[in-house]
Amino acid sequence: MAKIYSPSFPGTLCLCIFTLLTLMFIRVSARPATFVEDFKAAWSESHIRQMEDGKAIQLVLDQSTGCGFASKRKYLFGRVSMKIKLIPGDSAGTVTAFYMNSDTATVRDELDFEFLGNRSGQPYSVQTNIFAHGKGDREQRVNLWFDPSMDYHTYTILWSHKHIVFYVDDVPIREYKNNEAKNIAYPTSQPMGVYSTLWEADDWATRGGLEKIDWSKAPFYAYYKDFDIEGCPVPGPTFCPSNPHNWWEGYAYQSLNAVEARRYRWVRVNHMVYDYCTDRSRFPVPPPECRA
Repeated sequence: MAKIYSPSFPGTLCLCIFTLLTLMFIRVSARPATFVEDFKAAWSESHIRQMEDGKAIQLVLDQSTGCGFASKRKYLFGRVSMKIKLIPGDSAGTVTAFYMNSDTATVRDELDFEFLGNRSGQPYSVQTNIFAHGKGDREQRVNLWFDPSMDYHTYTILWSHKHIVFYVDDVPIREYKNNEAKNIAYPTSQPMGVYSTLWEADDWATRGGLEKIDWSKAPFYAYYKDFDIEGCPVPGPTFCPSNPHNWWEGYAYQSLNAVEARRYRWVRVNHMVYDYCTDRSRFPVPPPECRA
């Protein structure tokens, strides 16, 4: 459900309330969170099936095609989250992705969750990546500490002027800080849409492409519900992205709190399986954001 921040408010209001609303954004009244209100099919609409009166959807991957959907609007800063139930059993070679993307050809900004399929009995891994000003190659991988195909889990991207945080069920698995003062690229100017896709990627997804899709197990299904977008819509109020009163810019969200920091260390120590910052074969000299 998109919660759009705007200074407008229906009806006749006194000047003092109007002035307040120009300084601080009021959340639009809650409404049913259905897929069609905030999203549309991006490709292979026939493989996207609505469930629970549009409050949940099923994505389908078979030998003919995968599929994907996109938000109807773009946003500049905020928080997006979805509950996802991933492909059960033998999902090797598949990728279920949830990400934000500026949809610009060359100088692209992008924030990625990519859930990499596995052979039965192996842990699911999630790869995150960050593109800023067209530069990516910032992959990290974490093995999930639960079976994400047994039930829905919440995956969240928080994007503020201070940092980007990827959460799994409120556990931060990655933080990328804004170090523009040190000439390190950070996405600050391009609005991004919210996307998700289910597709074949057996040339790289599972054990570097060693494990191929077993099409006898197809079709493959991933499930989504509880779509939530809170951010500054573009086009929209021009002062929204820079408004320090937006809740995601508040002091409590400018860094990980003590509980989040402990959880973050736990993930990094016990579940991280790849970090580009320590891959000397790719980067003999660590990238500047790793040193920062």
